[in-house]
Amino acid sequence: MAVLSANKIKFIRSLSQKKFREEHGLFIAEGEKIVQEALNSGYNVKEVFYEKEIGSEAMGRITCLNSPSPVLAVIEKPDFTPDSILESISSKENSSGRKPLYLALDGVKDPGNLGTIIRIADWFGIDAIFASPGSVEVYNPKVVQATMGAIFRKQVIYTDLAQVCEKFLAAGLPVYGTFLDGKNLYENLPADKKQGLIVMGSESFGISPQLEAIISNKLLIPPYPANSVTSESLNVAIATAIICAEFRR
Repeated sequence: MAVLSANKIKFIRSLSQKKFREEHGLFIAEGEKIVQEALNSGYNVKEVFYEKEIGSEAMGRITCLNSPSPVLAVIEKPDFTPDSILESISSKENSSGRKPLYLALDGVKDPGNLGTIIRIADWFGIDAIFASPGSVEVYNPKVVQATMGAIFRKQVIYTDLAQVCEKFLAAGLPVYGTFLDGKNLYENLPADKKQGLIVMGSESFGISPQLEAIISNKLLIPPYPANSVTSESLNVAIATAIICAEFRR
């Protein structure tokens, strides 16, 4: 059985913290499905640790999960920049010949929500996800876990969302956002308009006033029946799924 040194265990454990992930350019993925997704992707998987090789005690010391999984991988963070993606949107057609559709996340803080949104983006063929610097970090172990491997297929780029919105508008592509005073999603989304950028706001404050002023198309996910007394709002991940499903319908 392989023996992990105290220093190795300490190093792996340190990657549960953002500052050490940034310092070393590494992050952790756990679980058989997620690690296999990493190995099948173009990511640089530095090390893989199997419980059957290092023992349950050692795995329990390096895991970020409440219950250790059978396998853990240390992976190099990719270097995604917005420039190449933003340059490609002016064509109004992505590499697959489809109309481009992107997400922008304005201050999404909950790791579970971000991870779920990445899965949603993967399912609905979203080209990439832009996130404000104040959003939760994509390599947070809870985010990685919640993506169930979709993190290795979807790019998440942290950048100034106002500049991203302006770039889409300059390219003649609409910028959408969800608002309580928006237009009914199911009645105001023509087939030829199902492209561009969809901005989703934070769990607590929604879309910031700065971005609201730039957004060209305000949409509402209406309650049913209309004007009924319902919950105050939808979870941001659930709202994203509804929006993406309607854009792809």
